[in-house]
Amino acid sequence: MKHSGQRNRERGSGRAILIVVLLLLCLAVVVFLRVGHWLVREDPLGKSTAIVVLSGAMPERALEAVEIYRAGYAAEVWLTQPTQPRLTMTRLSVAFEGEEEYSRRVLVHEGVPEKAIHILSPSIVSTADEIEVIANSLKQVKGTTAIVITSKAHTRRVHSLWNHLESGRGQIIVRAAQTDSFDPAHWWRSTHDALDVVREALGLFNVWAGLPLK
Repeated sequence: MKHSGQRNRERGSGRAILIVVLLLLCLAVVVFLRVGHWLVREDPLGKSTAIVVLSGAMPERALEAVEIYRAGYAAEVWLTQPTQPRLTMTRLSVAFEGEEEYSRRVLVHEGVPEKAIHILSPSIVSTADEIEVIANSLKQVKGTTAIVITSKAHTRRVHSLWNHLESGRGQIIVRAAQTDSFDPAHWWRSTHDALDVVREALGLFNVWAGLPLK
């Protein structure tokens, strides 16, 4: 038979384990509810060398660049040029001018002068590639700051990639397209938002691990 002291110790251990489990559950709930807000990290706007439209979410990002250009924060708009889907379309012999060309047309349609629009080279595959292209372009024009336009959930990862790869070569001001429908307070209600959160969380883990996955 167990002595009363042993039974008391076991009950105490059981209570301690239960408290730890409850605390971990509470932490998990807080993280779940707040991760959407945490992923969104925008900077105040300021005068910059250029406004850079990252690939994806067309035409939302290009339209956001138009608004910032009209406000006078930069004299140029830069577009990155993604390899896909143009490469696949070319292999299929299907005419496709590239996402950057359609973004350029949106900019021109909304009043941005053609001479103010520049398509950056080389082509990119990932956000890390875009970060490198932006840093190199800033260096070429002896610029110091670029306003980078992306989607809301992607803003923190853009910051992290810049800090990891190019923090010594200028600065970026990260802004999200204001028409982006991502809902940070209720991201789990939308499949699209939930996928964004999962993708960005995995992307951030990859950055923190030193980019083992390219």
